[in-house]
Amino acid sequence: MNPVQNTRRAVAALSAEASSTRLQAAMLLGRYPDPSVVTALVQRCAVEPDFFVRDMLTWALTRLPEAVTLPKLRAELTSEQAQARSQALHSLSKINNRSAYPSIVGTLLRDPDDEVARTAWRAAVALVPEGEERALAAELVSQLGRGGRDVRLSLSRALVGLGAAARLALAAGVDSPEPRTREHAHATLLLLGDPEADYDELIEEARRLAAGKLDPMGWEQESPC
Repeated sequence: MNPVQNTRRAVAALSAEASSTRLQAAMLLGRYPDPSVVTALVQRCAVEPDFFVRDMLTWALTRLPEAVTLPKLRAELTSEQAQARSQALHSLSKINNRSAYPSIVGTLLRDPDDEVARTAWRAAVALVPEGEERALAAELVSQLGRGGRDVRLSLSRALVGLGAAARLALAAGVDSPEPRTREHAHATLLLLGDPEADYDELIEEARRLAAGKLDPMGWEQESPC
């Protein structure tokens, strides 16, 4: 069978019922990159239910010329489908072309879908141009206190990825009138000081700091008589 027929069969197999078949098809399309399949790969990313297949689809996209993939992925960032936006962001971060950064910052960092926002935070930190770290940190800090534990951890890790640029921005969160925002800001600062620390333990310490029960050095404050 010639390469064109193999490629057509692999594209058709992306919609197979068995995830193992879809995985093999994505692997084949990545192993033998063909720019003509970029639309099929991007469209499948938007609906593929299996994590491992999605990751293989992203790998296949990274094997194609950036001149072909980047316009398609940028277009997906405005899709009405949350998974399409999320997977496009993930693929852009793996391609690692900083020209995609302006397409990520802004509304995607505040996307109403938590998974899209989390992926946007990671992608933005991976692609931020030199000198724009503080501006990105200020954008990310606006999301402090959002969501549940996993969402807050994702944001904390993104801010930690910006290093010293995040410290000044987090000061605004520490002074917030919102308890959840203060707690999240403190937890992120603690994680910045010790990225290997247990986040749940840091949250407990951050809760006391946010409530004013610890001074900045971590000592318990005495209650007034």
